Amino acid sequence: MATKEKACKICKTIYEGEDRCPKCGSKESTDSFKGRIFVNDPDKSEIAQKLEIKGKGNFAVKTR
Repeated sequence: MATKEKACKICKTIYEGEDRCPKCGSKESTDSFKGRIFVNDPDKSEIAQKLEIKGKGNFAVKTR
């Protein structure tokens, strides 16, 4: 059975199969999120700066 993706409510990282967020270690996650953004270079990405994303990776645009 495939594991469902979750998004961290703190840093918005999308991940699966873990109890804690691999980026910030938070246990606050949700499987209810909207949108997705993949960031390669957060310093050059206007969207990443607007969403306050500091690192590379797969992120949710909005979490609930």
